[in-house]
Amino acid sequence: MTPQEITSKTATSGDDTAFTGGTHQSVPGSTTVAGRTGAAEPAATRGKTSIADVVVVKIAGTAAREIPGVYDMGGGLSRTLGAVRDRVPGGRPNVGRGVKVEVGERQTAIDLDIVVEYGVPITDVAHEVRENVIAAVERITGLEVVEVNVAVNDVRLPDDESADSGGETRVE
Repeated sequence: MTPQEITSKTATSGDDTAFTGGTHQSVPGSTTVAGRTGAAEPAATRGKTSIADVVVVKIAGTAAREIPGVYDMGGGLSRTLGAVRDRVPGGRPNVGRGVKVEVGERQTAIDLDIVVEYGVPITDVAHEVRENVIAAVERITGLEVVEVNVAVNDVRLPDDESADSGGETRVE
């Protein structure tokens, strides 16, 4: 194919970008990192890489949950709906619950809503969550994390376990 034939064809690469008439168009909810074109360029730098927002959400959610002291993530309503979803046979846990991101071409900002265990130092947990999320997102995506905001929405008390078990009731 000649270069003119290549630029006149339309091709898609997954769901992330479309190449149409010599221009790349990004799909909303993803970021695109531009490479170089031409036969003289190294193969690894030819083309573009797109990273969807949901990718950063899943990485950040997984990294936050790895920290001891993080009991759950999300606000009250999202945790309630998540508990129902987890009990449905074949349902998968939502690792993105409690995570919001803004993704640019080279940077990302992340907001986390977490629930901590009673007795753990909240500032220490928030610090560890922040470090783990930044390390994971930057290592896996190559994006620079400009900020990670951690909002502690609730504390899981030791007595909460007995209320969730549904074993004994106070009245008959």
